[in-house]
Amino acid sequence: MTSLPGQYLYGVVRCSAERTFGDVAPIGDPQGPVHTVPCNGLAVVVSNTPVGEYEITRANMMAHQRVLERVMLEYTVLPVRFGTVAQDPCPSKLVRKLLAARSGEFGRLLAEMDGMAELGLKALWRDEKAIFQEIVGQNGAIRQLRDSLEGKPSQATHFQRIRLGELVKGAMDQKRATEAQGILAPLRQIAVRAVENQLIADRIVANAAFLVDRRREEEFDQAVAKLDRGLGHRMVFKYVGPVPPYNFVNLTVNWSEL
Repeated sequence: MTSLPGQYLYGVVRCSAERTFGDVAPIGDPQGPVHTVPCNGLAVVVSNTPVGEYEITRANMMAHQRVLERVMLEYTVLPVRFGTVAQDPCPSKLVRKLLAARSGEFGRLLAEMDGMAELGLKALWRDEKAIFQEIVGQNGAIRQLRDSLEGKPSQATHFQRIRLGELVKGAMDQKRATEAQGILAPLRQIAVRAVENQLIADRIVANAAFLVDRRREEEFDQAVAKLDRGLGHRMVFKYVGPVPPYNFVNLTVNWSEL
């Protein structure tokens, strides 16, 4: 806890008025509703807080996200990095100082995000064992090495089994890259921008975010549906959005630079 009052920052919007969002809960232990702190036609969406730091927990992350999703129903929003808190005897004054110092940057980014939606697509193999069998069937070197190890003790064939694992991994990585390209290529043609995110499990083939003009959102939906019709027998698709443009804007604040 801190003796200084604080304001938790969610995002920047184009707004010249002080207003509240009473239908969404602030993060943590709130002291009042989510509201705006305006300055020169821009505003930061904030909530008052006695806490100086927020742990990266599911509950906190979801609270941050819910506020942004509520705000984006009415405004183009630039997300501020999770956990950003203005601590000052007068935190609203510090927030306005931020807006004044970076108004040009924020205005440019808001213009870029106007009329855009972030949509996310994750593709996963339905059955990794089936993919392994495909690789064995298509790769003679892997098949030959695997067959040569059958029935032999693990200890005596330790290094050969390591080599087999390396060959399988390389082949799976290549198959993953090839299939990801086939999935993402038609979607890239519709999107304004795209970002490929880290693959955190072997079963994941693609994990990407797309910035899409809202006028083409239905076209993008149809392209994803077409992929599902064509590849649904071997892929599971997880499609989300619209969400705040986390992958294309993530404002960081260094209070000491103001």
